[in-house]
Amino acid sequence: MIPFIDLSYQHRPLEAELERVFTEVLRGSQYILGPALTRFEEQMARLHGVRHAIGVASGTDALLLGLLGAGVRPGDEVITTPFTFVATAEVIEHAGARPVFVDIDAATFNLDPAQIEARLSERTRAIIPVHLYGLACDMAAIGKIAQRHKLKVIEDCAQATGSRWNGRFVGGVGDAGAFSFFPTKNLGAIGDGGMVLTDNDTLAEKVHMLRGHGAKVRDHYELLGYNSRLDSLQAAVLSVKLPLLEGWNAQRRANAARYRELLGDVTGITLPIETAGMHHTYNQFSILTARRDGLRAHLQERGVPSMVYYPKALHQQPIFAGLGYSTGDFPVTERIQEQVLSLPIFPGLTGEQIETVAAAIREFFTEK
Repeated sequence: MIPFIDLSYQHRPLEAELERVFTEVLRGSQYILGPALTRFEEQMARLHGVRHAIGVASGTDALLLGLLGAGVRPGDEVITTPFTFVATAEVIEHAGARPVFVDIDAATFNLDPAQIEARLSERTRAIIPVHLYGLACDMAAIGKIAQRHKLKVIEDCAQATGSRWNGRFVGGVGDAGAFSFFPTKNLGAIGDGGMVLTDNDTLAEKVHMLRGHGAKVRDHYELLGYNSRLDSLQAAVLSVKLPLLEGWNAQRRANAARYRELLGDVTGITLPIETAGMHHTYNQFSILTARRDGLRAHLQERGVPSMVYYPKALHQQPIFAGLGYSTGDFPVTERIQEQVLSLPIFPGLTGEQIETVAAAIREFFTEK
């Protein structure tokens, strides 16, 4: 059985170094907001070319605190995509604002900039573009719209650590970038974790306060804040792994290229694209086929795992029923969610395993 993801490939060679930093954190006795976190925050800020990196408890919290830090308030509206994980829109509601969905581009699966302005209102305050599966959004078009209408841009980079847009790392393009270090991400912790990146001093100061109960200095609380800090152990692990991220992402890209070689002539599937200027990091390698459910069952029978991200779009989820959307409102999203299927792509996936996956797919589409 081929695994959908196997983290042991990353961790086994690092066991001695991870044990060293575990011991260092344990003996240092600074488990919250200690030097390990400061070191990792500095590494991330330097890599992404921004002044501030603020470690928080999860990718969800990174989105929420990024929005609040950007000044989103109750009654505001925030533009985003319905084709994403629930956290993207969930945090908008938690901020007291209203998610306003915009359909996706059929080729990239990302927010379609051409449809954004039709959804704007006088209450719109921000845009959350999601760099889905590791492919950067069209940040030039989104940035122009944001500048024209004085909107904040909070990048959802949960699936795209290390991805680049026109040579720039995502997360350092908009007003803020929100990252997840969930273990299966391209840069994963051994628990949960997240981070907000920004070049905006005011936004950074507010996020720093919000993650620590709203205090700028001890025992003086100016904001209604949260308890959301990336702990020292996770920060230490991530510091060890960060220098290896580019190599791991290169392996993902090589795996994607091999899939393209093996599947490029198969009628009945559409392979993911990589648009000009975009450096895709393939947190997922997601194909499209009108025979998705049959193919998935066929793969399972042959010991090949697959996943569907995402089978039901956010405008169809019960939690967002009050927004008033209906099936048919976002036709591209609704077509893609019926056809999308993600294949194993993790670093450490062998050439033989990729060939097994591809052979099973070819077999399905050549059966009578």
